[in-house]
Amino acid sequence: MTVLDTRALNRATLARQLLLDRADVPVIDAVAHLGGLQAQEPQEPFVGLWSRLRAFDPSVLSDLLTGRRVVRTHLMRRTVHLVTADDALAWRARHETMLRQRVLGVYRRELDGVDLDELAAAGRAVMSDGEPRSMTELTRALAERWPTPGPRALGEMLIGALVPVAQLPPRGLWRTRAGVRNVLLSSWLGREADPPSPDGSDPVGQALVRRYLAAFGPAASADLRAWCGLAGLPAAIAAIREELVTFRDERGRELWDLPDAPRPDPDTPAPVRFLPAFDNALLGYHDRGRIIDDAHRGLSVAGARVVLVDGRVAATWSVEAGTVIVTPLRRFSRADRSTVAEQGRALASFLSDNDSHRVQITASPR
Repeated sequence: MTVLDTRALNRATLARQLLLDRADVPVIDAVAHLGGLQAQEPQEPFVGLWSRLRAFDPSVLSDLLTGRRVVRTHLMRRTVHLVTADDALAWRARHETMLRQRVLGVYRRELDGVDLDELAAAGRAVMSDGEPRSMTELTRALAERWPTPGPRALGEMLIGALVPVAQLPPRGLWRTRAGVRNVLLSSWLGREADPPSPDGSDPVGQALVRRYLAAFGPAASADLRAWCGLAGLPAAIAAIREELVTFRDERGRELWDLPDAPRPDPDTPAPVRFLPAFDNALLGYHDRGRIIDDAHRGLSVAGARVVLVDGRVAATWSVEAGTVIVTPLRRFSRADRSTVAEQGRALASFLSDNDSHRVQITASPR
């Protein structure tokens, strides 16, 4: 079995994630290809797509949200993702059990004794009038019937797991600050989410495997689970096993992949890329060593925005008074500083609508 070293996996990841070459595809196609974008921070997907697409126009993504072709909803890992409407409807039921379990992992004591199916039905009944509601407004309507759990536990279970909802615009629109207002996913998109397969097969799980490998492969089953949070997908992998090719990484893990997916030469040059907070290029793996050093792994879950140099996390970045500030995690060569500065100026221009081109690179660590 062919062994793929860390650099080979890195270049494959960059290619699948549209980070090796900016893609010339419609925004909705990019969102679909990536299996959605992590979106708990509402403005971050715009940077993620700017780094991946040629001539990205943020108003296009805003129009897709208001036009109900992409939605903000709790899905993979029980985090808010920006996904296509089609994927939200196709995937929501498959994530239901995981969503419940993850909320119970935090609030099991508070929700002890609560009939979750009964709570779900009550939550749907309240939301069935189509009126947008905050989590607080929904829990207030049900607090008299379920006073014991407390509003936080009740709200997290309802909004994060039991009741499929979409977060409505203007939340998530370009350069817009807005609170979270929820409406039933079926009401917003015009139809109910697809039900589970009646014959016990798992076509959605199999489709998720294919889609994940297209955007993240080659990868192990543990990586797939880290991306979506779902258990049980080894059965889906087994069902499509004959479609896939296998490799091993340097640790000996078995990696799965689509046979015709890009696996570039490890010596392919990788451009500087600025990634937003919680980008799935990092979070979409259990073993993130292909893109970030173990010493810096914590950055990927702490919400740090990172800079890729030669395909790997080499700095963090932030914005202050219109200036993109880059903080290296390792020593930068003169060429590194030049290319990072060039891309930083482009990012400053994007974020400020050409009002600023300022970038500051702090001293490299010794």
